[in-house]
Amino acid sequence: MELTPLRYLVAIAEHGHMTRAADALGVSQPALSAALKKLEAEVGAPLFDRTGRGVEPTEAGRAMLEHARETLRSAQAGVEAVRRLAGLEHGAIRIGGGATATGYLLPGVVSAMRREHPGVRFTIREASSAAVAQGVVTGELEVGLVTLPVSGPDTGELLVVRQIEDELRLIVPPGHVLAGGPAKPRRSFRWADLEAEPVVGFEAASAVRDVIDAAASAHGVGLDVVMELRSIESIKRMVAAGVGVGFVSRFALGPDEGLTCRDGRVTRALGVIRRRDRQPSHATAAFERLLVAALRPPADEPG
Repeated sequence: MELTPLRYLVAIAEHGHMTRAADALGVSQPALSAALKKLEAEVGAPLFDRTGRGVEPTEAGRAMLEHARETLRSAQAGVEAVRRLAGLEHGAIRIGGGATATGYLLPGVVSAMRREHPGVRFTIREASSAAVAQGVVTGELEVGLVTLPVSGPDTGELLVVRQIEDELRLIVPPGHVLAGGPAKPRRSFRWADLEAEPVVGFEAASAVRDVIDAAASAHGVGLDVVMELRSIESIKRMVAAGVGVGFVSRFALGPDEGLTCRDGRVTRALGVIRRRDRQPSHATAAFERLLVAALRPPADEPG
């Protein structure tokens, strides 16, 4: 049985009138009546009773309507599934994240996605966590990787798909007293060690800067920030040049790089977010699975 007669059947039932149903469908009333007669002949029973105000489904019509609606829903679901599958091969994904995400976390995931689905295209926006969260809220971005918690208009609409802990470690210039010696390099620091130390920091009011400032303040230390930057690589280069010490994510460092705070590790929560009321496309869902897998912490770390 073709789907068009079923769509006609549902339209007639919804409008309760042949002429109004024909107008809504964009067909002539005689053509709609002819299609209904053909369907009634096919099923072997009248599907509508004519009344003074229009038409009403018969008992056979009500039974047919139930199956017609289910058939149309299934057909539409099939069309959408095919469209989503096509999107997996030729779709586009819009992602947002901060400096750590775009510089160190996303490249490997994007590369893996491209190996599996070379037809997918990416738009990646580097911005503050607040800006990324708003981009996801408005639909400009589909997935965000942000420092949690996020705040702002309508951020209650966001779903945290995955959350992990990220440690912010101190990096120091070569030969700095906090670096220790070649034979015994230091692996940790105390907040008191940073009194009067020049600091190369992230931009003021950024989420990661707020985490660092709050941790220092909690231990009675006011950081002497002599330079503010967005780029992690720029911070690392400025520290290497002796401008000051700085904090960067563990993801931007080798396993033996950076100093951990002995007064308590400086950590933040990173989260993968998307709108809770929007079903991701096949391409976005596949990318999200790869990203979540990449962020899974080692067995010996909390997560």
